[in-house]
Amino acid sequence: MKVLVLGGGVIGVTTAYELARAGHEVELVDRQPGPALETSFANAGEVSPGYSAPWAGPGVPIKAIKWMLMRHSPLVIWPLLDPDLWRWAAALLANCTERAYALNKSRMVPIAEYSRDCLKALRAETGIAYDDRAQGTLQLFRTQAQLDGIAKDVEVLRQYGVPFEVLDRDGFCRVEPALKITQHKFVGALRLPGDETGDCFLFSTRLAEMGAQLGVRYRWNTAIQALGAEGNRITAVRTSAGDLRADAVVLALGSHSPQLLKPLGIRIPVYPVKGYSITVPITDASAAPESTIMDETHKVAVTRLGDRIRVGGTAELAGYSNLLREPRRRTLEHVVTDLFPRGGDVSKASFWCGLRPMTPDGTPIVGPTPYANLYLGTGHGTLGWTMAAGTGRVLADLISGRQPEISLDGLTMARYGRGGVLNA
Repeated sequence: MKVLVLGGGVIGVTTAYELARAGHEVELVDRQPGPALETSFANAGEVSPGYSAPWAGPGVPIKAIKWMLMRHSPLVIWPLLDPDLWRWAAALLANCTERAYALNKSRMVPIAEYSRDCLKALRAETGIAYDDRAQGTLQLFRTQAQLDGIAKDVEVLRQYGVPFEVLDRDGFCRVEPALKITQHKFVGALRLPGDETGDCFLFSTRLAEMGAQLGVRYRWNTAIQALGAEGNRITAVRTSAGDLRADAVVLALGSHSPQLLKPLGIRIPVYPVKGYSITVPITDASAAPESTIMDETHKVAVTRLGDRIRVGGTAELAGYSNLLREPRRRTLEHVVTDLFPRGGDVSKASFWCGLRPMTPDGTPIVGPTPYANLYLGTGHGTLGWTMAAGTGRVLADLISGRQPEISLDGLTMARYGRGGVLNA
C-alpha cells in the first residue's frame, strides 16, 4: 500500500518509519528542508509517561490567574480576536473538573507508557542514539501545598502501575546531587524513575535516515496546500510540487492540522500553545542536572542532554506567532540559574520557540476519521516526544489492518461527538 505522511516532525518521522517497517511504500512531505525543524526541534527533551496529565484540572482557572500575575509567569494570554482560541479555551475550562481530569489522564497514561515501551524496543532493535538517558524525572515543589496536592496524581500512577517515589530533601539530593546547593528552596519532590530524556531533533534526524534505508522517500521544501476528496476518500494531496496520490494519508502536521481538515467539514479542537526553550552549554558537569527536573512553580523543565542543558516551558497563547519574546527567555534563565547556578553559561544559550498542538482535554487525537483512508496523529501538546513511538506504531497497525496493541477508546476524534464533523 502507498501511504503519504504529511508532516516531518517526530510524529510524522516515527510514523513513516513504522509504516515502512510494516512493508508499505511511504512518502513523507514537509515544507521544511529536513526533519524536526519546527515544534520537535528544541523541546524540553522529556520522555515522561509518568508526567502525562492534562493541563485542565480542578483549580486550574484560579491558578491561571495567579500564574499570569507572577513576575516569571508560566502562562501568557494575548488578547486575540480569534474565535478558535475562545472556543478552545471554553472547552478547556469545561474539562477543569475532577471527573474530566481523571478520565483524560486515564486516556493519556496508557499511550504514553506504551510509547515509552515502543521507544525502548526501537532503541534495542536499531541501536539509535540521541543523547538519551533513562534516569527518571524529578518534580520539585517549593511549597507544602504543592506537595500535598499530588495525591490525585499519585492515585492514577498507582492505578496504572507507574513507579514513583515521594522524596524529602535528602532523597531528591541523592538522585540529583547538584541540588544540594539549592535544596533549601524546595520542600520535597515526586520522582518518576521510569521516565527518560533525549534530544528529539537528533532522534528524528537519525530515524529519518533509518527510514530512508527502509525505502521511505522524503519530499522536503514542499508546502501542503489542501486535501482533495471524493465521497468518503482522500483522492489527492495538493502541494507546491503538484498533486500527490496514495492509498492512505496520515495527517501529522501538529498545530496546522485543523487548517487542512476544516475545508473537508472536520473540526478538531487543536490550538497552538507556544512553548520556549534555551539550550545552555554545561560549564561544570558536577553542578548540572543528571536527568530532568520539573520546577512545579514555574512549570519549567531542566534537562541534561549530553554536554548541554535544555530548559523548556511556559505557555503562551498567541495564535500562530513564532515571535521570540525576551520576557520568556528571562523566565527560563531565572529557573536554570536558580536551580543550578554553576551548571551552565546562560550568556551563551540559544533561544527557541515552537507551537505545541494542544487539545482542551490534553489527550492526543490518533486514529481514523470519517474519510476511510485519512488518519490523524496530532494534538499531542507538550507530549509529542513522549508519545511519538507509540503513536507511530498504532497508526502503522491500523493502516496495515492489524489490531493495535492498546485500546483506541478515547484517543480518536470520535470522543468530541458525531465524529467531529461540521454540519453533519
